[in-house]
Amino acid sequence: MRRVFLAVVLLITGLLALAGRDAALETDQARLCRMAIPALSAADARVKILAEFEDDDRKGVIVDYDLGSDAPTHRIQCRFLRAGRPNRSEELVGVAVDGERLDETRRYFLIRFWLATPEARAADPSPLGDVGHLPQLPFAIAYGLQQAINGVPLAAVYALLAAAYSLVYGLIGRINLAFGALAAAGGYGAAFGATLMAGTEPLPILALGGAYAVFVAASWGYAASRWVFLPLARASGQIALVATIGLGLFVEEALRLTQGAQLSWVSPIFNQPFGVARAGDFVVTTAWNAWGAAALALGVGASLLALMRGSEFGRQWRALSDDALGAQLFGVDPKAIFAITFTLASALAGIAGFVMTMFYGAVGYGAATTLGLKALVAAILGGIGSLPGAFLGGLIIGGFEAIWSAAFPIDYRDVAVFALLAILLTLRPGGILGQLDPAAR
Repeated sequence: MRRVFLAVVLLITGLLALAGRDAALETDQARLCRMAIPALSAADARVKILAEFEDDDRKGVIVDYDLGSDAPTHRIQCRFLRAGRPNRSEELVGVAVDGERLDETRRYFLIRFWLATPEARAADPSPLGDVGHLPQLPFAIAYGLQQAINGVPLAAVYALLAAAYSLVYGLIGRINLAFGALAAAGGYGAAFGATLMAGTEPLPILALGGAYAVFVAASWGYAASRWVFLPLARASGQIALVATIGLGLFVEEALRLTQGAQLSWVSPIFNQPFGVARAGDFVVTTAWNAWGAAALALGVGASLLALMRGSEFGRQWRALSDDALGAQLFGVDPKAIFAITFTLASALAGIAGFVMTMFYGAVGYGAATTLGLKALVAAILGGIGSLPGAFLGGLIIGGFEAIWSAAFPIDYRDVAVFALLAILLTLRPGGILGQLDPAAR
């Protein structure tokens, strides 16, 4: 088991390292600084970005650029209120062009009447760098590829949470509706760990954020297994289901009271966008953090399958799942397996919260219920109780949401997701990889 988790850590660390140190540049700081260049240059100037650097204290960026023709290279220096992602344009506290600092009046007008407008975003001279070398694709294929890439991080979150549902259901035949809240708790843990390491290199931030996310969610899961689920082991399914709803509400309210009702923001890491293909002026973009999320979900999924198939815990888990009384006669301790299963499933929820927080840059308790229900849909689609099916279901739901958001009104996206569940359960009640007629436990 230790070797499996060590392999996952090494895999993810290596993949993140491939992103390069340049990805550590705070992209929102660099974007605001680039957006200021057109407003401070002649109206007909053609801005070309040459290089971008980050200040040593991570509170500013330097952008080298030229304006075409025979003009010399220019440099703009931007300073911000604090290190990390600026939440408002007003956090730009200093601007200097070729060493000449803008006075407070010009800086105010720059922020108030330019940086805060949609036109400034559209005038960003180099959001993606040179895209001329990218392969050309037909527009339909390029657009479909972009939507598939957009769905990757969301699919990773759903897959991890669906695996948590399946791990518990496969053992005891019960659904824990509190996993969405546990993912939110893990997200807050990730935000806390990232805050502790703010101002350092990206990998320590990710490592401590991930460790705190897993620790917080796993601790909640272990406590719930001891004080909620174990006393209800012989209760009916309805009683256990109501208990999980109460547990989820308790965790959400605890998060609201301790963390506040507002979102907690974290500076995204490795989120510098880059192009992968284009169709005319349309550029297919992605970022390393999206593929880091996919690699993390893939690595955790592979490790979980290896753990369940090749370890002593996995054999005992399968024995209890198939025949609880027979497994106990052969010396399997159901309480120990029960606690490990809940702790491991909650750790998966914590990893999902870590991915959600570090990719989207924010975490809040309010999304816990919807997130948990969608992950449950993914688990049922794949085949509740099947770990491979859980990851397949997460991929389907993530891709489906991305496609729907691109082609149809987003207001009806959740309705479409649950309608998809109803249709599939009508055609195949056991899910894609589950049994056609799953037996009630």
